[in-house]
Amino acid sequence: MILHIPHASRLIPLEVGPTLLPAGQELDRELLRMTDAWTDELFAADGGLGIEAVTFPVSRLVVDPERFEDDDKEPMAQHGIGMGAVYRKTSGGRALREALSDGEREALLEQFYRPHHRALEQAVCRELAGKGRALILDCHSFPSAPLPYEVDKARRRPEICIGTDAYHTPKELRETTVRLFEDMGFEVALDTPFAGSIVPLRWYESDPRVCSIMIEIRRDLYMDENNGERLRGFDAFKGQLKGLIGALAGRRISWNRD
Repeated sequence: MILHIPHASRLIPLEVGPTLLPAGQELDRELLRMTDAWTDELFAADGGLGIEAVTFPVSRLVVDPERFEDDDKEPMAQHGIGMGAVYRKTSGGRALREALSDGEREALLEQFYRPHHRALEQAVCRELAGKGRALILDCHSFPSAPLPYEVDKARRRPEICIGTDAYHTPKELRETTVRLFEDMGFEVALDTPFAGSIVPLRWYESDPRVCSIMIEIRRDLYMDENNGERLRGFDAFKGQLKGLIGALAGRRISWNRD
């Protein structure tokens, strides 16, 4: 199993900070809204399970590794949303940065985006070489109320969202993940309010040995959304996630795609 943790960091590198239009408290608020805070700790792999974590080291406001590099292929870059691999707008639709030249955009992708994807690809290669298959657990959180940029504006949101891919998420994997959360008492929805799960392009829709499933945790389960602080029950919730990850890592999931 590989834990992919793309949105946990609030880090804005010194050379990037001056290129962003929000500053001070305004930037802090945007980071609070857009960061999947504490997901690197919640999904921390330990206990001798042999699980590798690939964690993006900077904020998604720098570049977002979960978007397609090519804006023409990325839905979040279309229809004025302006949130492709390199965001042009904030979660509220205001300008995040001045228009970038092709060279400036390329430099950001080369410094931050592509190294992360190479690391994820290398992790998958190691899993395939050692086990003949690879499972990516795409680890996220989401706010309890939709942000303006989000496509799904429904006010009622499940506690847990499981994102799936038609090719890379086997039926048994999907059903087992839902059941494990439901057995712990959580309200679970499939592909609502977010859908899909990351797969490196090298294997995308071409190699069923690479499986992927996304877990999205509603943030009010573990943090105060007003200030980003962890709730008192954080460690207990982390323990529940650890048990679920261990169950998935140790289970022989059918790799059939039906």
